Amino acid sequence: MAAPLTADRLLAALRAEGVTVVEHPGWRTHNRNHKGPFGPVRGVMIHHTVTKGTTNTVRICHDGYEGLPGPLCHGVIAKDGVVHLLSAGRANHAGSGDGDVLQAVTDERPLPVDNEANTDGNRYFYGFECENLGDGHDPWPAVQLEAIARAAAALCRAYGWGERSVIGHLEWQPGKSDPRGFSMDAMRARIADRLEPAPVPPKKPTPTPPAPGRTRPPFPGREAFRPGQSSAAVEQLGRQLVKKGFGKHYRVGPSRRWGEADRLNVAAFQRSRPELRGDADGYPGPLTWHILFS
Repeated sequence: MAAPLTADRLLAALRAEGVTVVEHPGWRTHNRNHKGPFGPVRGVMIHHTVTKGTTNTVRICHDGYEGLPGPLCHGVIAKDGVVHLLSAGRANHAGSGDGDVLQAVTDERPLPVDNEANTDGNRYFYGFECENLGDGHDPWPAVQLEAIARAAAALCRAYGWGERSVIGHLEWQPGKSDPRGFSMDAMRARIADRLEPAPVPPKKPTPTPPAPGRTRPPFPGREAFRPGQSSAAVEQLGRQLVKKGFGKHYRVGPSRRWGEADRLNVAAFQRSRPELRGDADGYPGPLTWHILFS
């Protein structure tokens, strides 16, 4: 859970992920915030539009239609892979859905069956409408699927979420079928590949031997520091960061559960070391662990 990104941060996150973005006039203030809050945000929802033609699709998603005013999403992902930004606030895209699904997204665990419509999804989800007829025959170009993965990954990276924070409309609201033509499990796998930290370059600094009588703890593996993970290694890392003077993002101190404060503190430590600056993403790898506990 987190506050919505500002329009500038949303735009920057998408561009940093390699997304081609078109800013629709007025998108920064075009929203439905007067109908209810937007946030705390918990995930990203993918839709298909049941429309044809990018210009027509963008117009409909911007203006809405009788009974459902626009904006109908935060961005339209066209068949050519371009993302047309329409809003940075509350949008009419998710409707009412299953509160159990929302909790699973928050916890980043497998989704239950969506069998209720008891929760306002427009408050909690970013939404991307993807240009497609949704009939199971209209093709999904590779460039469009890649843009969907990149746009979703951009938001996940901005919040420190994993791929389970991305769902389809059909997984949220009973009776919905979108997106139709690809599986959300396959899309989540693509997003997970994008979010996987890049391998640490083979830099081999001369290790500092541990002090007599002390042993450096073994690196527990990258999976220990994925969003939502909880272990003694996470707390051990946090306490060592505090000891080294890199604990300013903790409010009450380190805990066993990996969170955004841990990532920010790790990133600050990485930026302080020349051999780590090239990969200062806040996720500890073997080299970061080795230097931190030296």
